[in-house]
Amino acid sequence: MTSTATHLRTIALHWTDLHEAAGQPVTVGAFGLGLRGYLARLDADEAEARTHKAAALRALERDPLQIGQRPIPVRLHILDTMAGIHAELLECADAIAETVQRKPIRPPAPRRAAVARTRAERLVWEDHARRVEAAQADAADRRRWRWTGPRPDAPYTALWLLGRMQGAPGPFRPVTSAEEERIASVARSAAGRVERALDIAAQQRTLEQRCACGGAIDVHGGEGRTPVAHCTGCGRIWAESGVIAA
Repeated sequence: MTSTATHLRTIALHWTDLHEAAGQPVTVGAFGLGLRGYLARLDADEAEARTHKAAALRALERDPLQIGQRPIPVRLHILDTMAGIHAELLECADAIAETVQRKPIRPPAPRRAAVARTRAERLVWEDHARRVEAAQADAADRRRWRWTGPRPDAPYTALWLLGRMQGAPGPFRPVTSAEEERIASVARSAAGRVERALDIAAQQRTLEQRCACGGAIDVHGGEGRTPVAHCTGCGRIWAESGVIAA
């Protein structure tokens, strides 16, 4: 079973890949996309309509009258996925920090400036200065979770949650089993969305379209592999190139 730590590292490590993928056109070989396109082209009328539409769009794109720099295509569904993952991680971290993060050390009451005339008075003043410095350093500890100001990005948030799971040092108490379960659930969901968006996980899906025999069609793919479909009724197998077994 994949650990929560692996899920959180997956989010942090692949966040840049999501940024890059958001600005790229859809990959034809992604899970199920090319195969579903092939199966859909079995319907001649729909195929002809798509062909004419695609040709018109290409003609428009290549029109020499269109001048200026062309914008990079944006994949909105990936941007939506990133926004959802970020919000989910922040909500989890906010809640976890509310319970596990220790409040800053209270600084000592201010003292009036005075000249230390004796060694005892000098020691008192030095102790007061150390306590003030310790309180300031504790409040400014960069490991603390902040609810105000600019919100941390998704990779930082994932790694901060990983630190709480692993008991990393800082102004925190250990997480409880219930808090571990909450982090694990959020991490598992977010990592799954990252992997599906990037097509880096093995996947299986049943299409709404049925085979000619009436059987259900399961699509297997992901992890960069060319998707393959299998009819659970007659056993026919399709690939992007067509029927490969019947």
